[in-house]
Amino acid sequence: MKNAPLIVIEGIDGSGKGTHARLLRQRFLDQGRQAALLSFPRYSETFFGGRIGEFLNGEYGSLDDLHPFLVSLLYAGDRFESRATLAQLRGESDVVILDRYVSSNIAHQAAKVDGPVREQLREWIEHLEYSIYELPRPDRVILLDCPVEMSQELIRRKSARDYTDRVTDLQESDTGYMAKVRDVYLDLAKSQTSWNVVSVFDDDGGLRALTEMQDEIWASVHQIGKGR
Repeated sequence: MKNAPLIVIEGIDGSGKGTHARLLRQRFLDQGRQAALLSFPRYSETFFGGRIGEFLNGEYGSLDDLHPFLVSLLYAGDRFESRATLAQLRGESDVVILDRYVSSNIAHQAAKVDGPVREQLREWIEHLEYSIYELPRPDRVILLDCPVEMSQELIRRKSARDYTDRVTDLQESDTGYMAKVRDVYLDLAKSQTSWNVVSVFDDDGGLRALTEMQDEIWASVHQIGKGR
């Protein structure tokens, strides 16, 4: 039985994760390789996903009203409910692409605290998701690095989401918070060899072409799962 490797696409809101995840899957398919795509949170498919949507709509209060570890339980629960789906996709595919994963939970929750508490929260979330819930660790993480100002413009261009009728949700509307999320992502990338950082912006501060970014992503992942 196959046990396909996992490629995770991460980045702050508006960085293009969903778009690049879809393009990457298609590129694998064009090469004749079986590739699956799974996006988190699964707002409409799981119990916890529905609760995440409520949280992002502000139904549980502001970002500061709940301890970040309690919020992390919602996102971890969504993946716990999705374990069977993920296992099935790994068994059927040569590679599985994930639009957000455990590192997204770490970045978004750890951004709310500082110092030793941030590192402790990271350890708790990793222990919960990888050890207690026994989720598989990713083989490669692609971080789409995007300045907050640019991400806000890209968020405004998004089509309607199934969990909110707002232009920006609770997290997306807080630019100071999003800047901290970006910082945590970059710290994670520096500390782990399985991460690759792909810039969304060019040397002049403009938006890079999708094809150029895809070529860079493809160069770092095309050998993963080859020959399965």
